[in-house]
Amino acid sequence: MKINKKTLDNGLRLVHHQDGSTQMVALNIVYDVGARDEHPDHTGFAHLFEHLMFGGSVNVPDYDAPLQLAGGENNAWTNNDITNYYLTVPKPNVETGFWLESDRMLELAFDEQSLEVQRGVVMEEFKQRCLNQPYGDVGHLLRPLAYKVHPYRWPTIGKELSHIANATLDEVKSFFYRFYAPNNAVLAVTGDISWEETVRLTEKWFAPVPRRNVPLRQLPCEPIQTEEYRLVAERNVPLDALFMAYHMCSRENPDYYAFDILSDILSNGRSSRLNRRLVQELNIFSSLDAYISGTRDAGLLHISGKPAAGVSLEQAEAAVRNELDRLKNSLVEPQELEKVKNKFESTQIFGNINYLNVATNLAWYELTGQAEDIDREVDNYRSVTAEQLHTVAQQTFREENSAVLYYKKQN
Repeated sequence: MKINKKTLDNGLRLVHHQDGSTQMVALNIVYDVGARDEHPDHTGFAHLFEHLMFGGSVNVPDYDAPLQLAGGENNAWTNNDITNYYLTVPKPNVETGFWLESDRMLELAFDEQSLEVQRGVVMEEFKQRCLNQPYGDVGHLLRPLAYKVHPYRWPTIGKELSHIANATLDEVKSFFYRFYAPNNAVLAVTGDISWEETVRLTEKWFAPVPRRNVPLRQLPCEPIQTEEYRLVAERNVPLDALFMAYHMCSRENPDYYAFDILSDILSNGRSSRLNRRLVQELNIFSSLDAYISGTRDAGLLHISGKPAAGVSLEQAEAAVRNELDRLKNSLVEPQELEKVKNKFESTQIFGNINYLNVATNLAWYELTGQAEDIDREVDNYRSVTAEQLHTVAQQTFREENSAVLYYKKQN
């Protein structure tokens, strides 16, 4: 992939890839701030800010209106590590995108009314997703069970509703000026736009945005777990559910790719181990899934499922541990490993056909390393061996490295 890069004097990193197969242009801005950067008594701010960024900037009272007039679309998302904003716009109107994104990076139109509106939206989202939905509070139970000191111990949406309800305008302003800065962001531009035009528009609109004093991140390191963590919760839900989490490495660790492959071997498609054995053949689970958190700091490998009728949570957990023991006791067969690698490669190739996906991925890779890593991902997965999977499984799938949540239906 032909990638162009430039860093502006104010610290903004620009990444570009031209795609002549479309008449659209995508702008993706990723800010290096997520829920892990919040204070334990003031959580949910990164997610609140995702909403505030659409409430009007210092010179543009309505973000959506001019973009819609230009034929554009936009959205955003937040997780524990980053906050990501993107838009797409037809090539002739691309400057509208640069104007809008640069202005809200410069300064938001901070006022009590905007805060109240977005606070209400976020609080309603919290209620719908976490309080009024079956199994909605799993993250609020499992995260603090697995993490004791690292800020991954609370979900992106926040630890509790009161943190958002009590957020003040001064706290919101402080959060913005600490993290929303050109020197804390990556702008990726893809689609039907030349490198020269991209540089011209970026310098015109983003260069005037001042560099800010972004605090040095100093997060507490999660200590090595030495005993199994367990919790039983009873809720008004239709079925019992099992949630298990094992500590794994950070995204920068070479073993990260082994963990991702292990989760796919366990649960990616109907022929995966957990689905084939425990859902289809033995009928122990009605549904079962395994996945990794994909976080930048040391994360979790999750296994979750709902036992079939008549199967206890104890029986279900024992069945899962038996499957994990198979990974610990014997090497994965070459054919099974190759199938998982092939599936990842095809997903990667097809995903990077879309110009917007490329913009999002380039911004992420540049933030966490360098944009060129996008072309190395397949090789990173291809290099994982059965012996490496075996070692990682033995180190990981131990009771004293696990957090187990029994989520029971109330009698």
